[in-house]
Amino acid sequence: MPRPLALLVNPSAGGGRALKALPAVEAELQRLGLTYRVVQTESVRHAKELAVAAAAAGETVVPLSGDGLVGAVAAALRHHDGALMGVLPGGRGNDFCRTVGIPRDPVAACAVLAGGVPTPVDLGEVVSGSHDPQTFIGIASLGFDSEANRVANAAPAALGPLVYAYGALRALATFRPATFDVAVDRERRTFSGWSVGACNTRFYGGGMKAAPDARLDDGQLDVMMASPRSRTEFLTKILPGVFKGTHTQLKSITMMRGAEVRIAADRPFTVYADGDPIGELPATIRAVPGAIQVLLPAA
Repeated sequence: MPRPLALLVNPSAGGGRALKALPAVEAELQRLGLTYRVVQTESVRHAKELAVAAAAAGETVVPLSGDGLVGAVAAALRHHDGALMGVLPGGRGNDFCRTVGIPRDPVAACAVLAGGVPTPVDLGEVVSGSHDPQTFIGIASLGFDSEANRVANAAPAALGPLVYAYGALRALATFRPATFDVAVDRERRTFSGWSVGACNTRFYGGGMKAAPDARLDDGQLDVMMASPRSRTEFLTKILPGVFKGTHTQLKSITMMRGAEVRIAADRPFTVYADGDPIGELPATIRAVPGAIQVLLPAA
């Protein structure tokens, strides 16, 4: 018998997509015979408090939102034994759902809440400065990605999933390369380039396949380092390739894998993960194996 569901809805997620989808989602949950309650979140902190309370009450915590709230809920449940999370896509990117095979239509995704399999999933953790460690579920990235994320987060909601491509194109006009010092476990690399990504999942940015071979159950992060020689190379080769996952074949892309990544640069950068700022350089990013149980589609 499935646990009762606590459906956490971010009213502003995806430009209001979550709220618009809610009536159809509720109708489908009723059709499936699932017990649920709906709570609208007022902030990330509020969502985390709701998630912890719901888990303590024996409910499956289900964010109907984008990757930001999914990552926040996962962070809140990480230290609670027996907690279980489900996911209904309600944002602009929905890259976690894309990675694990949850339908990106929230009504269709309700079937996973009824018949999904509780599965241990890795998380990532960012430690920077004197701040407490910050948890993420997708990809932590910085450099060019810092500026692209900043622009995307301020872009009109009407752009939908195109907001990430919009952010990249806007950032392209002004970004200049930086020198990065990256240590993946015991292997170190210093290079002049554009970005570094520590990937727990394969996708970010609304369908960009940053790390085609990343797995959620291997206790490792796939690290992508981009060093295009020019803006033209980035625009004509790397950006199109990252949507297909073929960018990893380019000489200007280096891929590594490890449990811990230490990153510094010759100028400040904000680390973004799950679409939100999560830390500052220098930073250490770690994989946290099997940190949370998530309802995933049955194989």
